[in-house]
Amino acid sequence: MTDTQHDESASGILVVDDNEQNLELIVAYLDGLGCEVATACDGVDALEKVQQSVPDLVLLDIMMPRMSGFEACRKLKSDPQTRDVPVIMVTALNEMDDIERGVESGADDFITKPVNRIELVTRVKSLLRVRHLKNELDRTLAYLKEVDKNPQPRPM
Repeated sequence: MTDTQHDESASGILVVDDNEQNLELIVAYLDGLGCEVATACDGVDALEKVQQSVPDLVLLDIMMPRMSGFEACRKLKSDPQTRDVPVIMVTALNEMDDIERGVESGADDFITKPVNRIELVTRVKSLLRVRHLKNELDRTLAYLKEVDKNPQPRPM
């Protein structure tokens, strides 16, 4: 792999929707990526699953019982462990107010229903690439900070 290529198959994706058919469809669309895909039926279930294992990306329906996608996204983005996890809102809502609420809650992208397979896969790949690049940058920064703390003596 070059510096600009990343293996999506090493990624974990959480798909959250209260409609079983929507979950199955999105999971089938993601199947070709080879990612580890987990599902949740609502925002509460999603937050519980994220505590067990932090995904690399979350696909989040907006209109769900117990906790809306807006609220779940806000909670994900306010937690230091998950604030950098990209969130794509998947919604039948197409109003500017809803998009604005999604952005305010921390969503990174939006896909409207009915979900187009090519659009979904393209957006997922793009955000996973950004996630992996950020992780690489964080590791490099941590390494450089460590080197800066412990400078090696220079040979004379």
